[in-house]
Amino acid sequence: MRSCWSLTLSRICFLVALPCCVLAQFNESETHTPKGAGVGGYLFPINPGQTNYLAGTMGELRDTHFHGGLDIRTNNQIGLPVRATQDGYISRATISAFGYGLSLYITHPDGNVSVYGHLDKYKKKIAEFMRREQYRRKSFELDMYFKPNDFPVDKGDTIAFSGNTGASSGPHLHFEIRNGNYVLNPLKFGFTEIKDNIAPNAQKIALRTLDINSRINDRFGRFEFSLVKKSGSEYVFPVPILAHGRIGVELLADDRMNDTRGRCGINYIEMYVDSQMVFSQTIEKVDMEESRGIQALMDYKTLELRGKRFNKLYIDQGNRLDFYTSQNEGIISVKDSDRSVRIVLKDEFGNTSNASFRLKTNPLTQNMVLPARRPPIIESELLENLLMVTSRSCTDTDKLVVYSNGSMMEISYAYKGADQRVYLIDLRKSLPDSIKTCAGSLVYHFKDMVPSETKYTYYSDWADIHFPENSLYDTLFLVVNHQIEKGRESFSIGQRTIPLHKVVFISLKPTLAINPSKNLAVYRREGNGFGYIGGEWNNGKVRFPSRELGEFTFLYDSLPPMISRVRVDSYSARLRIRDGLSGIAYYEASINGQWLLMAYDYKSGILQSDRLDPKQSLKGDFELKVVDRAGNERIFKQKIL
Repeated sequence: MRSCWSLTLSRICFLVALPCCVLAQFNESETHTPKGAGVGGYLFPINPGQTNYLAGTMGELRDTHFHGGLDIRTNNQIGLPVRATQDGYISRATISAFGYGLSLYITHPDGNVSVYGHLDKYKKKIAEFMRREQYRRKSFELDMYFKPNDFPVDKGDTIAFSGNTGASSGPHLHFEIRNGNYVLNPLKFGFTEIKDNIAPNAQKIALRTLDINSRINDRFGRFEFSLVKKSGSEYVFPVPILAHGRIGVELLADDRMNDTRGRCGINYIEMYVDSQMVFSQTIEKVDMEESRGIQALMDYKTLELRGKRFNKLYIDQGNRLDFYTSQNEGIISVKDSDRSVRIVLKDEFGNTSNASFRLKTNPLTQNMVLPARRPPIIESELLENLLMVTSRSCTDTDKLVVYSNGSMMEISYAYKGADQRVYLIDLRKSLPDSIKTCAGSLVYHFKDMVPSETKYTYYSDWADIHFPENSLYDTLFLVVNHQIEKGRESFSIGQRTIPLHKVVFISLKPTLAINPSKNLAVYRREGNGFGYIGGEWNNGKVRFPSRELGEFTFLYDSLPPMISRVRVDSYSARLRIRDGLSGIAYYEASINGQWLLMAYDYKSGILQSDRLDPKQSLKGDFELKVVDRAGNERIFKQKIL
């Protein structure tokens, strides 16, 4: 059977049924370690009773989810004993090239479940059982569930050894405590092994205009301001910021802990305006089904374009998370008087920082000082519900002509400065086909407004797109464009800077003569490269699900994967595999025609043999077949003497 996995999927390929055989009891002659028990008698899983260090905390912001637990540092070592945090039984074990790699789940008498990820290897009896199952099922990937009497454990038992398997960026233990569908904060369990007297670090604030009549320093848009450390844990932006209208605040910050360079998340944030709290965010548990909602909590466009995770301190449309208390959704109104803003950051140990700035009320004006730069001839940017057009000035009137659905209208600039004019078009009122000023023109491909909460399907000659209910966070002004350049056909569907809460379903209808084959697939542009999508062909069109919008195209992959021999002898078979375009689909190895388990580390591309009987040497005809997702295969053979 194939060892099935994909280079772009961080999940296992299938769910394995419960074993029918009677399992061996797990209790071994390992002495318990009751020292260091926290709240409810929970034990720290690495070196209990000794000072430990973290590389990550529960709830910190990741690109598509909240971090679910603690990343416990192991001093860059592999093989530290991992202890059961409490009595219970192993209820689940997984082996995967991705995600948590080798992991264990222990169910406890209080109903909580502890999770241990990125393990190097299991303790002997569970390791032997899992290896037998891999050989029985002829699969490296496993996801096994167990009953209470199969593998009971006591608090302090060594259940495994720490490692670097799965989607791990370095040796550490990922440790979670779950209750039902919620991930809890392990630091709430009173572990004394973690020390922290360092307050959070505030780096920047960003201010965003939230309607057409709002301004920051006389301008519309989103603007960042670097904070200055005043003293201790006090941060300020020392100069008043001119503001008018409805303003949203974002924060770029992180937390540090004693004697570690790791940057952790901040679970408690409050914002006060003129001494009155208008926003509070508390992350003490995370619903795993709603974790993707982090994309509404962060400024997704800044994350996608620059990799910076700004935390919104207002509740944006489409944010369904339950972490908040707020007044007016945390939006600050600046009209008749100045506003004094203070942001309070607190970590789990009570260390607190403050970031302060002042918004100076400023009346709406058409005249402003634009930053010194060469004025563009004409350019535009989509900002929420508005299209902002910046054009070089060339006449006294400087009108913007908007063409939409066969009609034409003229609008005046919203503000001007130096040699530039800035226009704001409300897309809820008109979706332009094109625009024109005296300086130049731009063509657009807006097709429709897609509601965020209801089902919607767009049909065209080139593409059909189905948006399930609640697949969007906000109204989408759908852009669809079709191009043929240098013999390659591409389809632009939406913007990659707009997040999706759920998968959307896309059907592309190529106009060029395309012969569907195993080598042909849909790819999505990712920076300067392309990511494999795949797709199913039917009646001349290809359908596929996508978690992201952007540019899609068709590419052929006719090159087989590459196999490099590292070591192949009677002691071990160790090889490196990689693929240049579509990615590895599966591999399978054999010795004298018998299936051979090969453990895979996708980070290094290394395959490592693992015999059912570790004492048995490798002798005879060794063969490894590697197949990519385009169906190309390469076979490596060697006779081992």
